[in-house]
Amino acid sequence: MKQRLLAGLVALAACTAVQADSATDEIARYREMIADGNPSELFALQGEELWKQKRGPKNASLEQCDLGLGPGVVKGASARLPRYFKDTGRVQDLETRLMTCMETLQGIDPKSVIDAQWGKGEKEKMQALVAYIVTESNGDKIQIDMKPPQMKKMYELGKMAFYYRGGPMDFSCATCHGDKDKRIRLQDLPDLRTQAGAAAGWGSWPAYRVSNGQFWTMQHRLSDCFRQQRFPEPIYGSDVTIALSVYMAATGNGGTVLTPGIKR
Repeated sequence: MKQRLLAGLVALAACTAVQADSATDEIARYREMIADGNPSELFALQGEELWKQKRGPKNASLEQCDLGLGPGVVKGASARLPRYFKDTGRVQDLETRLMTCMETLQGIDPKSVIDAQWGKGEKEKMQALVAYIVTESNGDKIQIDMKPPQMKKMYELGKMAFYYRGGPMDFSCATCHGDKDKRIRLQDLPDLRTQAGAAAGWGSWPAYRVSNGQFWTMQHRLSDCFRQQRFPEPIYGSDVTIALSVYMAATGNGGTVLTPGIKR
């Protein structure tokens, strides 16, 4: 009787695994089908207009914003972010760097972005700008410059944050993204400890989310990860979010940028 029961459980597990793999394959095929018409293109078009639009108290555009490759250079810039900027003395990701440009060039207070709700006000404009800029690095290689000591410090902080456990569920980032072949709700979870996993994870965000019809920036993605862990959500653009980004991006160095991605 026990042997028959054990055999039945093994067969059920195998069947479940086959069904899960089949569903995962179907999700992958679905993504391929809609990739050519990725709605992120609409956000990117809006972002390009905002990049050139004169706004704020200084009535200026962002066309002289230096994203690391020189004033106004957008092509390939996001593939090299986060990076250390001498003019601010900080390691910045794409969104915090854009806030710097908005403040210095346009006179727009960063708090108007930080305090806005996701998808509304200045955060809505930010997501469009991000969509435009990351589109200009699609197909490039992830190239994070880890020579500055500030970047090395941020990497170590990000690694510490990645493994830090806490909250009512005693979760960490590594709980979901620290093992091979994990999945949740039939979605594969990349192992962000590895180059391949980090390249796949970091390289496909920001992304359009089909389930809610929204474009999510990396700051939004990280904030929601904290929420799912039942942690207090971090302040937009805070050091811990940049540190986690440095950890992922540097680990994924050499991988291919596939942004904007498209997610369930």
